[in-house]
Amino acid sequence: MSYDLIVIGTGPGGYVCAIRAAQLGLKVAVVEKRKTYGGTCLNIGCIPSKALLYASEMFEEAGHGFEALGIQVSKPTLDLKSMMKHKDDTVAANVNGVAFLFKKNKVETFTGTGAITAPGKVSVTADDGASQILETKNIVIATGSDVAPLPGVTIDEKTIVSSTGALTLESVPTNVVVVGAGVIGLELGSVWARLGSKVTVVEYLDRILPGMDNEIAKQFQRILEKQGFTFQLSHKVTKVESGNITKVTIEPSAGGEAAVLNADVVLVAIGRRPFTEGLGLEVAGVAMERGRVVINDHFATNVPGIYAIGDVVRGPMLAHKAEDEGVAVAEIIAGQHGHVNYDVIPGVVYTSPEIAAVGKTEEELKTAGIAYKVGRFPFTANGRARAMRHSDGFVKVLADATTDRVLGVHMIGHGAGELISECCVLMEFGGSAEDLARTCHAHPTMSEAVKEAAMGVDKRSIHM
Repeated sequence: MSYDLIVIGTGPGGYVCAIRAAQLGLKVAVVEKRKTYGGTCLNIGCIPSKALLYASEMFEEAGHGFEALGIQVSKPTLDLKSMMKHKDDTVAANVNGVAFLFKKNKVETFTGTGAITAPGKVSVTADDGASQILETKNIVIATGSDVAPLPGVTIDEKTIVSSTGALTLESVPTNVVVVGAGVIGLELGSVWARLGSKVTVVEYLDRILPGMDNEIAKQFQRILEKQGFTFQLSHKVTKVESGNITKVTIEPSAGGEAAVLNADVVLVAIGRRPFTEGLGLEVAGVAMERGRVVINDHFATNVPGIYAIGDVVRGPMLAHKAEDEGVAVAEIIAGQHGHVNYDVIPGVVYTSPEIAAVGKTEEELKTAGIAYKVGRFPFTANGRARAMRHSDGFVKVLADATTDRVLGVHMIGHGAGELISECCVLMEFGGSAEDLARTCHAHPTMSEAVKEAAMGVDKRSIHM
């Protein structure tokens, strides 16, 4: 069995890479250890979490938001089993869709654990131990990432859970302690908070959402506190003791007196790490650095014919970043000129309200010594936001002080994940704040806040 390309892993990066390569006329195979395709994202990550986030938002809206709109309903009753079925049905539709796309594009599939035995050779070992060797001209490593463990704490996915277990709880816990105030912890904490849990977030740093715009993070923390979240910032977890009530011992990060939090469920969400175990990278001689596969600007490793993309390489661990890399490396292998612009990779936190960002933060621009101008516009001054009772948040546009080129956009508000896209397009074409400000936006829409923020760069916002 000889191929032009074998992709190990069928997450967003892997399956997109395989399909694009097949479109370009290559003979392609994929190797996947799960029984279903789509990797972490489709099976136990992005897709199921968004299904629960949306469902829990609707539950919250029905219980607390309808009355102000003149809709009288009785207090909603949670049917968690049905909500979980909605999640599972959503996952099934997506993973089955990937299987259909493989068949449509004539991508051959192999189920089992893939390993590189030598350049151009991939072994596939099934669950029953049966093994076969596939030959190929090129290999793309797209095995994604796994949950980063908390030292001294054993995850059982029942009481002490990762993001995987947090998506399959059988009942609503009274108290949830979330370890880590990053995207995953705040998203899943939001789900259970809306369904009735008291959520406490423990974060080693003195802020939430490390790496994101600090002004956005501060406002978001205040919003979450209004929603019932409690934060223990600048604290670390030193011990977790399971029992009828799990006890979580925390201490100030800089040292100090310990305290104990009681929890029914502890969610460990301190990040993710590249998954490269059992791939045979050492045998193949593939260079690694701090757990990641080292690649050049064309996604090639130091071993000819072996490439890597997604969470196992440098850059943000985002599904859409992996997808773009998958397309780029497929085009490069096919003799074209694939490319990814890492300055225009959006990031979204799918809470309520949502947070979205693209480009540089103010903190990054200051560190780099780049002079910039700022335009801000609050959703409280946006007519559509008022009409929908979603006026929390604001949009911030950062533009070069000399050229007016947009360097970054940061926003918190209803549907921010959709609003960020026009900013990505603008930045991809090297657009200025004035370009965005002079682009006609439909009225009334939330997107008008983006235009007004761009106008604010030149201090000419109309509605503020």
